[in-house]
Amino acid sequence: MSFTSTSLGATPLAPLRQDLGLIGLVGMAHSVSHFSQLLLPPLFPWLKEEFAVSYAELGFVLTVFFVVSCVVQALSGFWVDRFGPRPVLYAGLACIAAACAGYAASSSYWMLTFFAGVAGIGNGVFHPVDYTLLNNKVSPSRLGHAYSAHGITGTLGWAVAPLLMTGVTLAYSWRTALAVGGLVAVAVLVVLLFNHGRLAYTPVAAVKKAEGGSMDFLKEPAVWMCFAFFFMFAMVLGVVQAFAPGATRELHGVALATMALCLTIYMCGSAGGMVLGGFLIKDPMRCERVVAVGFAFAACVAVALALLPMPAWLVPVMFGLMGFASGTAGPSRDLLVKQSTPPGATGRVYGVVYGGLDVGQALTPLIFGLLMDHGQFRGVLLGLALVQALLIFSAFRVRSVGRRQPVAA
Repeated sequence: MSFTSTSLGATPLAPLRQDLGLIGLVGMAHSVSHFSQLLLPPLFPWLKEEFAVSYAELGFVLTVFFVVSCVVQALSGFWVDRFGPRPVLYAGLACIAAACAGYAASSSYWMLTFFAGVAGIGNGVFHPVDYTLLNNKVSPSRLGHAYSAHGITGTLGWAVAPLLMTGVTLAYSWRTALAVGGLVAVAVLVVLLFNHGRLAYTPVAAVKKAEGGSMDFLKEPAVWMCFAFFFMFAMVLGVVQAFAPGATRELHGVALATMALCLTIYMCGSAGGMVLGGFLIKDPMRCERVVAVGFAFAACVAVALALLPMPAWLVPVMFGLMGFASGTAGPSRDLLVKQSTPPGATGRVYGVVYGGLDVGQALTPLIFGLLMDHGQFRGVLLGLALVQALLIFSAFRVRSVGRRQPVAA
């Protein structure tokens, strides 16, 4: 059996209401994952003063979060395949809620760092859980839209966290803000518990028995090509979130308020692109071409921002176009991974593959931060375009390797 023969699985057509209910619950949980990633950064000015630390030391707190998340993401894939997604998902949400309570009660920098590790444990479970549920329970004809909704809810989590944390801190305190963040995770956990039956999924019986072959999927080149793809995708996201707005401010004289708007417009554009991307993968055999077109356009926008003179008002528009183009590639990106997944190993494969996101987000500041420190603002944007171009090559490599390799049964 080839990888592509399993591209849409054998899931029968389920009632629309049933699919929508599952997609909504999984999306709600996924939003908490992204929400947890941006709880602390908006509070850095307050945390810096509270604990008398530098921004570099606060950055280390985030590094701990993503390193722990990477390790747990790989491990949780095995737990999902063995015990099912529900208990793993509940544990992840509970860890995020506990971490928020710990953040709020922290009396030292190292206590804050410890609870960042706890939050990383919680964040690490979502992708193996989410894609196991979506790939195995959603009707194949609706899977593209499920991926779109999954990406959009994650983006909304990113958008809500800074607004909520900053707003509550200004009104009350940073400790209150983080406690409220914990209540968000608890509220989502309660909703999922009330919908326990919708999340039911029994792992493939053969996987439980074939313990000796549980690592065979690591021998598949397509799995590691997917890991490399997500590593580079995380670098793109990391540059856009942390450095690209600042680089364009230096190159095009963008005001501080407009610079902050660039990221918001990028995320909104990305969410819109994901909606379109859900329709573009009705033919699963063209998903790598959708990825190629999306990131090729995004790379052209990055090159234009680096090399062409333009008025400051046009810069946010360019970020919106770049976000929209990247967003259209999102559902096709997820389908590429599904097509490279051996039967019964969904959790493990997604755990390893999406670990590339955490590794990329942990390393990107080290590379592009140096470019910013040395005033290489064009280099930041050209580097962004280069990584986007590499994503195109990587997508075609994932598909070509997946077509050639047999599944490790």
